[in-house]
Amino acid sequence: MRIGPKGLYFFPVFVLREERRLRVFENRVLRRVFGPKREEVTGEWRKLHNEELNDLYPLPNIVQVVKSRRMRWVGHVARMGEDRGVHRVLVGKPEGRRPLGRPRCSWEDNITMNLQEVGGGRGAAGWSWLRIGTGGGYLWVQ
Repeated sequence: MRIGPKGLYFFPVFVLREERRLRVFENRVLRRVFGPKREEVTGEWRKLHNEELNDLYPLPNIVQVVKSRRMRWVGHVARMGEDRGVHRVLVGKPEGRRPLGRPRCSWEDNITMNLQEVGGGRGAAGWSWLRIGTGGGYLWVQ
């Protein structure tokens, strides 16, 4: 499934629950594309299992695509000048009071989580995403 750049604007920030929803949606679409499978022994039709869908469609899943595009965009914003509006919005801290309850997951939190996943526990958690995006830190991925 190919998602264009406009389609990714609808998925800017998501958490684990929404990652699962995206995977379910993607598998539903792939099941529709590839259709049912006929059992050789019984001759009955059945839905394709997730492993079979992964074998038939080897490209990265939608969650990996969204995360990689987010990381690419963050690197682009980090290299922008500090006078650019996008850079100020992403780096700046809003003034005022936060609503009651658990704080929402911010862009910076999502970026940090993605760096931890990509870094594989090699200390990426201590690095600033801004430092990595501007070339001040090196992120080695095998």
